[in-house]
Amino acid sequence: MSRQISMKLIPALLLGVFSGAVGASGFQLLEQGSGLGNAYAGSAAKSNDASTIFWNPAGMTQLGPRAVSGGLTAVKASFKFDDKGSQVGEFGPGGRMGAGDGGDAGNWGYIPNGYLSWALTPNLYVGLGIGAPFGLKTKYDEPWRGSAQSNEFDIKTMNINPSIAFKVNDMVSLGAGVSWQKIEADYYRRLAINSSPRFGALPQVTSHMSIDDDAWGWNIGALFTLSPATKVGLSYRSTIQYHTEGKVKLTGDGTRAGDATAVALRNAGGASDVKADLKVPDTFILSVTQKLSDRWELLGDVSWTGWSSIKNVDIYRTSGPQSGALAQTLDANFQNTYRIALGATYSLSEALRLQFGLAYDQTPVKNSTSRLTSLPDNDRTWFTFGTQWKPAKEQTLELGLAYLYISDTKINKNETTANPLTNRGTVIGDYDSSVWILGAQYSLAF
Repeated sequence: MSRQISMKLIPALLLGVFSGAVGASGFQLLEQGSGLGNAYAGSAAKSNDASTIFWNPAGMTQLGPRAVSGGLTAVKASFKFDDKGSQVGEFGPGGRMGAGDGGDAGNWGYIPNGYLSWALTPNLYVGLGIGAPFGLKTKYDEPWRGSAQSNEFDIKTMNINPSIAFKVNDMVSLGAGVSWQKIEADYYRRLAINSSPRFGALPQVTSHMSIDDDAWGWNIGALFTLSPATKVGLSYRSTIQYHTEGKVKLTGDGTRAGDATAVALRNAGGASDVKADLKVPDTFILSVTQKLSDRWELLGDVSWTGWSSIKNVDIYRTSGPQSGALAQTLDANFQNTYRIALGATYSLSEALRLQFGLAYDQTPVKNSTSRLTSLPDNDRTWFTFGTQWKPAKEQTLELGLAYLYISDTKINKNETTANPLTNRGTVIGDYDSSVWILGAQYSLAF
């Protein structure tokens, strides 16, 4: 029995590690292996180490008999809100959700990855990858004007990806994989603060929603070696449909028997079981690598992400007095996005290489009225630098640093309702945002 319990705990423990602040646009995490110094340009074509299992499994055919790769990326996001006239969750005269700007809602996130590739025959390879393709955490300091919309939002994923690759000939390799992916999300917000002429004195009440699910997806890829200097990679990673379930709990509600206010709170936004459907997007990548000389190599990427799979996330109650009713809708209304990345690598010697990268990453958020306080995302430009050091022929250590410039981000999110207990107000203002990323990757061929 103890062994069964410990085995069930493994995914939960890993999810505690496989989480992060936002790296790419939306809540996608590109930090899945080597390549940070090149802004992940050429990701589906370079096939330098076992992390190709995530980007393009066909790249395993370019590796040795056995290869392992593992890394850790630290992401520091910053989201600083500046109010421009928010109308925040009024509950009557003097009843306000707070007057603060929430401090810095960005956080540190740590994203590990691990990969193993094994050649069964000279033309047939199998591999296994573990990573976290999606993640997000925003947390505001209280009190702040948008507490009724979001105080904290935390998404964690874990992706286990067994793969196979076949070398058709010297020019063409094909690969495929399946993914078991688990997701957990936690969402905190205020229900009511101060007073209401209808319900009298209201205590500070926090709603905490937690949901989770696991589901399956798949990915395919092809690698074309057009010449010793030129490679082209194509890869596709499918959508994954989640049917999450969980609970909403209330804290700090001061419930006591016969209290009309407590009854009203329970009915309007109280504790219950909940469910919500979520489809994370598919991704298509076209990559090219081109050696210009013995010292210079250029890399390029064009990728497409189908964020339109996330429109409105409807959260339904499945227990309690309002079972079957809509508890809340996260109105994201995402649009599909493109990302363009260019990179260059310069070889100082056989043991040391320098990496440079530049990328433009489009946000799935359409405009200020659909921007969520839980995800104040905008277009971002990547500026990256890195090094590769080979202490021995079969070993590679890669270090990368990235700064993501995010233009001023406007929000005008209206979640006003007539009911004072569900009124989340309108948050109006600007975000000053940026992201720093530091990553390390170690790879071994044997």
